[in-house]
Amino acid sequence: MRATSSPQGRLRRLIALGLPVLFGSFAATAAPALPDSPQAWRAAARADIEAAVRITRENHPGPHDPHNPAFGPNLEAARVHGLALAERVVDAPGYMAAIMGFNVRIGDGHAGAYPRIDEASLPPARWPGFVSVWRGDALYVHSAQPGAPAAGSRLLGCDGKDAQQLIRDNVFSFQGRVKEDGQWWSAARRVFIDKHNPFVALPQRCRFELGGQVTEHALSWRAFDAEGERWLADSSWGEGGPVGVAEPRKNLYWVSMPTFQPDEKERAAYRAMFADVAARRARWLALDAVVIDLRKNQGGNSDWSLWFAQALWGKARVTQASAAYDAGVEVWWRASPDNTAYMLSIVGRLEKEGNPEGADWARTHGEGMRMALAQGKRFYVEKEETPVPATAAAAEDGPPFTRPVYVIVPGNCASACLDAIDVFTRFPNTTLVGAPSSADSTYMEVRSADVDSGLARVIVPNKVYVKRKRGNGEFYRPRIEVRDVVWSNAALLKAVEADLADSRVKAPSS
Repeated sequence: MRATSSPQGRLRRLIALGLPVLFGSFAATAAPALPDSPQAWRAAARADIEAAVRITRENHPGPHDPHNPAFGPNLEAARVHGLALAERVVDAPGYMAAIMGFNVRIGDGHAGAYPRIDEASLPPARWPGFVSVWRGDALYVHSAQPGAPAAGSRLLGCDGKDAQQLIRDNVFSFQGRVKEDGQWWSAARRVFIDKHNPFVALPQRCRFELGGQVTEHALSWRAFDAEGERWLADSSWGEGGPVGVAEPRKNLYWVSMPTFQPDEKERAAYRAMFADVAARRARWLALDAVVIDLRKNQGGNSDWSLWFAQALWGKARVTQASAAYDAGVEVWWRASPDNTAYMLSIVGRLEKEGNPEGADWARTHGEGMRMALAQGKRFYVEKEETPVPATAAAAEDGPPFTRPVYVIVPGNCASACLDAIDVFTRFPNTTLVGAPSSADSTYMEVRSADVDSGLARVIVPNKVYVKRKRGNGEFYRPRIEVRDVVWSNAALLKAVEADLADSRVKAPSS
């Protein structure tokens, strides 16, 4: 049975074809020449923010998206704010902070500009000897060197400012999206990483609470070392295994999916996993539970999660559920001259790479954009393919998979990681565990455009999803939130086991 057509389903297939979607389309270019004076840095920041606004207005779907009337005013507010920061820029860290401050005010993860300044050209990062994590409603010390606040301590505030306000001012004013709960879980911890942003006041004296006892610490900022780097990675992900299936205890399978951008070894591991579900289906159907671990996953090709879902729940069932979820979604392509030229320019490259299907796709939409442009239209609306009627899922897939499925969600889960949750949660036996996810923009198929200085690249989506069920800025919230400071496998398994035990107690009365 062929998969029912849908805009998101087509996107998954296009990613698998290696087409230039999202940030993977950015081409490598030579490092730019850096300004050589405070005045030159200031001028570059002003010019590059203005260029980013102009390119965005001319090419981004947002300024003309009737479903998002706030985009235009947000862009103008970002311009005003970014230019105000630019007037205070004197060096590379200040330039980067001005660009990032401009981005934040737009309020969309697929809009704005990103600096291209090499880390070697920047002062080394600093830290105060400890790494922190956000856990639901507060920031806690995750790991600490001697003399720093003890692991497990809760931050109360610094220099007379409460913890949340400090994080809003020093972190979310320059990165992330403050309205998304998952971004607090993934970004708030950076309040104690110093990147020499001249527009923030570095914390000096902070108060912490542990076991009812409050202590005050004068922070000693020093170069970020290898131990700090390791702790920062641990605080982000906790433990996490390679792609594959483990059995931490009898009758419970732990499925690790740390990437949807697998290398050759990881692709083989995924295929072995799919084959195992098919070959030992009776065993999977008899499990107490399946845990799908998405920690470390930063997106990629969402086909890997789709194929696993098809193996577990059945291809026909997943196809029907996905088609129902995607029903009514439209794809609007922004038909600007530059976007149109870009789409048509990749046809030849895809043909040379031996990708005729991808070349046909690019040609079809490029020509559609060119026709819309000639007619004075801002958008080319992609026509829906005629869906294939679904057959009886039960007959095709055999016995349904009804055992509990727990999906561990990290706070930075976005893009193809969110696509995976879209599919998994079509089935009522799925429970989300861990943190709230991040959110996706509805603006997709991103290319980049360099500003004249070469110091930054502008993010230019070519299309927008209209009527997508998961809206712009919407995120998933877990039913079981895990607030342990250390996200160890044991802590997460304990949360799963507690829910399984609770379900067993409730079962007789249901």
